[in-house]
Amino acid sequence: MSRIARRFATLRQQGRGALIPYVEACDPDYDTSLAILRGMPGAGADLIEVGVPFSDPSADGPTIQKAALRGLKGGSTMKRVLEMVTAFRDGDDETPIILMGYTNPIEAYGPERFCVDAKAAGVDGLIVVDMPPEEADLLAGPAAAAGLDIIRLVAPTTPDDRLPVVFNGASGFVYYVSITGVTGTRTASTDELAHALPRLRRATDLPIAIGFGIRTPELAANAVRAADAAVVASALLNTLEGTLDADGRATARTVPAVLEQLRGLADAVHAVSKTVSK
Repeated sequence: MSRIARRFATLRQQGRGALIPYVEACDPDYDTSLAILRGMPGAGADLIEVGVPFSDPSADGPTIQKAALRGLKGGSTMKRVLEMVTAFRDGDDETPIILMGYTNPIEAYGPERFCVDAKAAGVDGLIVVDMPPEEADLLAGPAAAAGLDIIRLVAPTTPDDRLPVVFNGASGFVYYVSITGVTGTRTASTDELAHALPRLRRATDLPIAIGFGIRTPELAANAVRAADAAVVASALLNTLEGTLDADGRATARTVPAVLEQLRGLADAVHAVSKTVSK
């Protein structure tokens, strides 16, 4: 059983949902992003998404776009991202790590080499935002051989008859993009989530995580009432950005501020009681 499957199974037995925070690698520098990553499990993260900085993150709003540019300026390369995960694994062998990014850096690195090196570093799953199922052959074989989960994205506009195509070969969990738009913008209503989740449940047995637009503890709690996990990215990155100095460098407030916000989100998510699986 993979770390991702094991973590969700444990959470189901405990009767609670998961919080999945996001950290952009090398934002604003390697050491700061690694310190945030290392502090996330203790602050309440159940799984963690590590963003791979890319110059043209087309699915992301201004907040993650700026974080990606800061990460690139901070020295991010695919090799550096994997070094960051390796360093994290020196002290944590349990928390699942998912890399979230775009196809171009993976193609540049080499898909087979990337999957082998990602697994060796301690990565558990991949979310490739701009890789539709029809083009998944690029990673499907190498990822399966390496034991990496391929996590698929589903949008509110995904029709029912396409869901089997999307979920074919998917593993780990499903990432439900709860809005039509980019990250960090509006938030899906409770009614919208209540309408969307049952049709996904009918199409897959995988856990479902809700992302895009979750900014507050209350919204995160609402997400796990409907689904299995809440993904929070832009809210944490906004906090990080607000602690940087005039030259965009980390300050003494940067790591503590992000982790304190994460604790508040985790408290809200973990306070939601869910039906315990038999």
